[in-house]
Amino acid sequence: MAVIKLGEIVMILDLHRQGVSVSAIARQTGVDRKTIRKYIERGLEAPAYGPRKPRATVIDPFTA
Repeated sequence: MAVIKLGEIVMILDLHRQGVSVSAIARQTGVDRKTIRKYIERGLEAPAYGPRKPRATVIDPFTA
């Protein structure tokens, strides 16, 4: 997943306000249609990335 910058979000919202279709915006920006829809629904709200879950390591079964 690529992080979309604020300028790109503004451009997506501006194109949407102009009446450009979601598919056309996706082609112009190179971003997936579902991502475009998500940012249109969210508006200018900053993306909220939560903390990641710790990954299991190979030696976890042996650490006690």
